[in-house]
Amino acid sequence: MTSLRVVSGNANPGLAAGVAELLDVEPPTGALERFPDGEIRPVVEHVGGADVYVVQPTAPPVNDNFVELLLLLDACRRSRAARVTAVVPYFGYARQSRRTRAGQALGLRVVAEAIAGAGADRLVVVDPHTAALESASPIPIEILTAVPLLAERISSAHGGDTVIVAPDAGAAKLAEQYAAVTGDAVALVRKHRENGTRVTAIDLLGEVQGRAAVIVDDMISTGATLEAAVEILRYRARDIVVAATHGPLAPAAAQRLRELGVRRILVTDTVSHDALTPPFEVCSVAPLLASAITSMHSGHPLHEVFARA
Repeated sequence: MTSLRVVSGNANPGLAAGVAELLDVEPPTGALERFPDGEIRPVVEHVGGADVYVVQPTAPPVNDNFVELLLLLDACRRSRAARVTAVVPYFGYARQSRRTRAGQALGLRVVAEAIAGAGADRLVVVDPHTAALESASPIPIEILTAVPLLAERISSAHGGDTVIVAPDAGAAKLAEQYAAVTGDAVALVRKHRENGTRVTAIDLLGEVQGRAAVIVDDMISTGATLEAAVEILRYRARDIVVAATHGPLAPAAAQRLRELGVRRILVTDTVSHDALTPPFEVCSVAPLLASAITSMHSGHPLHEVFARA
């Protein structure tokens, strides 16, 4: 069988190392050369003839990490890798799946096509912001989900009498996925976004009074949406917990969320978190990625627990 290799960029080397350890393969090695003007040149070890998995989320700084991903993919292709898979746990530009006004670009499609053009044969992502990514990608894509992982952590701490809360209409389907795992009811917050950092909750649909509320979303950036949801739940729910797959936290977002007084905020390590302290808790997706890579390397279909519905 073709040998399996894990290549890591600089966006999340800890996650890549964890995946390699679980796969029992050589830890990722390589180097990143930097030119005085800011250009980068990643260098990979020889991967000729190997089945290569490049682990590089396009987390902040998004553009730097995205360019590094493209160069890593090209380097692997030019090193004559047998197959190259881009493992992008957090997929930046997924919010740009449609145009909202004239003159805008479809960032999602541009980025997906660039990854394919750089040499990726397949793409692996975790809980992307939009399902449109699959139709926009010119190469096969495997969409994994961290919902079972996070739902298990939630259920073990809360038991019964819990309601899963979608902080906006866009998270409603995700809330249903959590509820399918936990068996809890679902509620929905109707919101109005005033600008990029300010959101107002308009209404709450669903029975929350006296119950433990778990607010779920695919990502936390500024924290504005979660802040609005917490405020409308504060005097209704007996306890509030937040769970999100991705935490590409904008500056001051972590402190903003701490000031809400939420008991637990669960995120995964699709984005590297070096200095998060309680109430933040980080759950690793390394086992999820390692299991998926094992299946893909052996040519087996992914188990249903890994694939997003």
